[in-house]
Amino acid sequence: MAGGRDNVIAELVTDHREVEEMFTRFDKAISGSEDRKQIVHEFTIELVRHSVAEEEHLYPAVRRHVPGGDAPTDKEIKDYAGVEKPLKQLEQLPPSAATFDELVAALQAEVAGHVRDEENNLFLRLREACNEAELLDLGDKIRSAKKTAPTRPHPYAPSMPPGYKLLAPGTGLVDRVRDFLAGRGR
Repeated sequence: MAGGRDNVIAELVTDHREVEEMFTRFDKAISGSEDRKQIVHEFTIELVRHSVAEEEHLYPAVRRHVPGGDAPTDKEIKDYAGVEKPLKQLEQLPPSAATFDELVAALQAEVAGHVRDEENNLFLRLREACNEAELLDLGDKIRSAKKTAPTRPHPYAPSMPPGYKLLAPGTGLVDRVRDFLAGRGR
């Protein structure tokens, strides 16, 4: 998503804006069209990569640096579980399915809540707790993690350490091979 050497907050806010733009493109595309399915592939890839990077690096940093950081971290992880299941359902539905647009609308609402929580609470608390060098280092780690992260939802995969750190790179490789062979997300 973002390029250059942004700190973790700038990196993740850029991700948020890019996914919002994808949702806007989805809303403008013709209902039932293959364009909508392609946009679903795009935002699925980005949301999965984003969440894996957050689970690997952002949330442990919040737990470590932010006073009382366990509660908001646990909430964000739980909330993302509510995103992953509809992503998995959308992956398997044709864009003409009766529930396709409803699932995307529910997903948009869930993602919007996640973005608000992070940008209006979690990121502000992290900025107060960390210096700029720590935030830049986290940004580097987030960018690196997104390069190897899975690109498809895996709702039954572990979302807590050490499980996701062990499985995510291998799962990501398999997902990227599947994406390449299927022409998904281009």
